[in-house]
Amino acid sequence: MEPKTLFILIGTIAITLLAFGFAFFLHRWVQKQPSSNEKIAKVGQLIRNGANTFLRKEYIALAKFAGIVAILIFLFLPSPVWKGQILDNIIMTLAYIFGNIFSALAGKVGIFVSTSANIKTAEAAKKGIRPSFLTGFRGGAVMGMAVVGASLLGVALIFLITGMGTALLGFSFGASSLALFAKAGGGIFTKTADISADLVGKVELGIPEDDPRNPAVIADNVGDNVGDVAGMGADLFDSHVASLSAALVMAIALGGDNPALVFTFAAIGLFASIIGVAFSKMGKNDDPTLALNLGTYVTTAIYAVLTGIATWLFDYNWRIWGATIIGLLVGVVIGLTTDYFTNDARRPVRNLAKASESGPAFTILSGVSYGFLSVLPAMIGIGLSALGAYLICEPLNTPDHNYAMFGVSMAAVGMLSIVGMIISNDAYGPIVDNARGLAEMGDLGDDVVEITDKLDSAGNTVKAVTKGFSIGAAGLTVISLLFAFITEVNTAVDNLTAEGVTGLTKFKYFDILDPIVFFGILVGAAIPAVFSSLLMLGVDRNAQRMVQEIHRQFQENPGIMEGTSEPEYDKCISIATTGALRELIPAGLFAIIATLVVGFIGGVNAIGGYLLGNIVSGLLISLFMSNSGGLWDNGKKYIEAGNHGGKGSVAHKAAVVGDTVGDPFKDTAGPSINTQITVVSLVASLLAVAFLTWNIVSLF
Repeated sequence: MEPKTLFILIGTIAITLLAFGFAFFLHRWVQKQPSSNEKIAKVGQLIRNGANTFLRKEYIALAKFAGIVAILIFLFLPSPVWKGQILDNIIMTLAYIFGNIFSALAGKVGIFVSTSANIKTAEAAKKGIRPSFLTGFRGGAVMGMAVVGASLLGVALIFLITGMGTALLGFSFGASSLALFAKAGGGIFTKTADISADLVGKVELGIPEDDPRNPAVIADNVGDNVGDVAGMGADLFDSHVASLSAALVMAIALGGDNPALVFTFAAIGLFASIIGVAFSKMGKNDDPTLALNLGTYVTTAIYAVLTGIATWLFDYNWRIWGATIIGLLVGVVIGLTTDYFTNDARRPVRNLAKASESGPAFTILSGVSYGFLSVLPAMIGIGLSALGAYLICEPLNTPDHNYAMFGVSMAAVGMLSIVGMIISNDAYGPIVDNARGLAEMGDLGDDVVEITDKLDSAGNTVKAVTKGFSIGAAGLTVISLLFAFITEVNTAVDNLTAEGVTGLTKFKYFDILDPIVFFGILVGAAIPAVFSSLLMLGVDRNAQRMVQEIHRQFQENPGIMEGTSEPEYDKCISIATTGALRELIPAGLFAIIATLVVGFIGGVNAIGGYLLGNIVSGLLISLFMSNSGGLWDNGKKYIEAGNHGGKGSVAHKAAVVGDTVGDPFKDTAGPSINTQITVVSLVASLLAVAFLTWNIVSLF
């Protein structure tokens, strides 16, 4: 390893330790905030117990899956164990296991922090909106610092110990596979409870959203944590690791100081996020959305300046810096366009709310229409960032266009460079959402509920923005993973040719007019749609079971509605947990098995097309679902704020129906698709040699 690379790695590890120290400081600060309300403490404990119970059962189920996959990796990757290269297989297996462990820890840390910060945030609202905002945001920032610090530390240690691109891909596959199931399982849980609570509570009985008489209310609050905190944390952990791994695979192939460049830019991103979080406070205008967005803009500016200084100081190529900044800026633009289509201060949400006066059919039609419209800016942005990064770095090209592809991977690193701030904003959302519910259940008064409502509305908008950002980042990441797949194939061709295997050719591009490639494109394009349907059908089945349980409790115990008896909250939590664990495995296995089938039928040409179709279709469906869901949700909240008749009106009931449809769109299927794309891309890269040498098409 070059001295320069070793120096940068040590510096990177030091910054991750700084992030952990800062996370500990923020956690201690949040814990010192007062929490004296016994009723809130009791409800908060129920939420914490439910979240930890679900997470424990989910991780036990996923540990069994990971154990089976680890055995298969040991036997077959990077090469069959009987060929004698057992050390490489052991390294790959350990990297995969550590990827799972690090990703699981990301979710666990998020649950630990959020289920404590929600109580503190509700209590802080008694002092005003600024203390409450700061408590909620700093609680979310604990997760942001811990998750990004862990992802960067894991990649740095794997590279330092092994220096192997395949080991990095194994680590990334471990993180991605766990994130896929964690996001899917958390999404099924949270939307099962949310839909059931809304349909029975708001539509049938006309009681408030967080009324403690609703048997599903605790499960709903648990779902905010296991879906939006643990699930999204694992998702963005996975995206960050995948982008770094793809860039490093190509950096290793290019040699020189390129691996050092990747770590330099990633470490600066974490450092910029630390500064951004430290200075994020609400101004005199008491606008939480503005405060959250300003933190992102400040972090972005700091990153652009510091990476420019590092490029000059370490004599990196300015074209690579340019590619990185393109990715960074496009990430911000995607966030802004998502904000336009999901913010209740903008025209699309208000038009949808107006349309709801005519009934739920118009609510659905408006949401679908604006959702499709919102896809265009983000898709163009992702395409332009990849094209721009490629063209900027093309003059550096080797004959195989490796530097141009490396430039695209660095654009993905740039887009994900401020992920520490993004996760902080995202985790803030469910914390203040829970705080709003706790304020209502703890009878803290209308003024406190109004403050937490305002914070929750900002969190809802920012959650939509972070989902759009994470999908865009996943888009660039999987494009770079496609290039990493080509790199792995070409490396395998060189190695096999050296061993005497004939008839193999290296790849520069995949010809989409080749019938084998086109076959892969068509199959790959269909996978996200089927994957989404499996997840949403899971929510549908599970929600129907919970609605029946809520009806049973109200019918058998009239005292619940009168407020003289307490509902059996644990029954609803148990239904959500059991159903989520039952439904999450088939969807994830389907995506992985489909990749294997296409690869062993058509080889690397079919897989190249498969990844292309999967990326384009997946990004489109994911953006559509996430933005439509956010639009329906904020349209409902806009009406509940007193517009178009307010709560209980025709428009409100129609908006609740729209939000019910949008819930599994934005919190289950939509954000899970980007993880699905990452997982199949990593499976393709890890099995590049197998697909190259063992496929049915080659027999003809």
